[in-house]
Amino acid sequence: MVKLPMGSERKETEHRQPEAEEAAWSRPAARERAPNACCFCWCCCCSCSCLTVRNGDGGEGEPSNIKIEGAGNCEDSTDLTVEEVCSWGQSFDRMMSCPTGREAFRSFLRTEFSEENMLFWLACEDLKKETREGAIKEKVRTIYEDYISILSPKEVSLDSRVREVINRNMLEPSSCTFDDAQFQIYTLMQRDSYPRYMASPAYADLLQRLVEKEPKS
Repeated sequence: MVKLPMGSERKETEHRQPEAEEAAWSRPAARERAPNACCFCWCCCCSCSCLTVRNGDGGEGEPSNIKIEGAGNCEDSTDLTVEEVCSWGQSFDRMMSCPTGREAFRSFLRTEFSEENMLFWLACEDLKKETREGAIKEKVRTIYEDYISILSPKEVSLDSRVREVINRNMLEPSSCTFDDAQFQIYTLMQRDSYPRYMASPAYADLLQRLVEKEPKS
């Protein structure tokens, strides 16, 4: 004999059934998916090949085509002076306008495990200089994969509004695709990391070593 659900058990069974149906509708239907689904879906609901994450040591995919300033020792620059390093403290804009300032700040961000913020900003600057349509599309794809995709270990922190803007911009990639995101990351570094760098031993030590290098009058 089959035991029929009674009372509260019947209500619970009836309640669970629509929930299961709703969950089934909410799951992506992989078998119905087009083979060339949108490769710029930031919400990571697709499994297209463009979301294959490249690591810094040359994993899957082609090498990055973004030109990032080489990591060198900014103290070795013959143009770096005590006055210039002191000027970095005047404003974040002043430091970021100086190549050696950006490199020193990038080294500091690396110690805080947030170097991806500077790398993303530099990649956006490189994108703005590009004029060839094909190269722009490829660089946009690379930046997305490296810094926007939630699958990337170098994903930068962006709010939902900016991500929605990026998602719309990806329909027609241009050199301005990441402008809102670049501004948000720039502001984040200015408000968060820059004050800590100015108060850090790294900045103080750099300044002290340059002072010691100056010829005695």
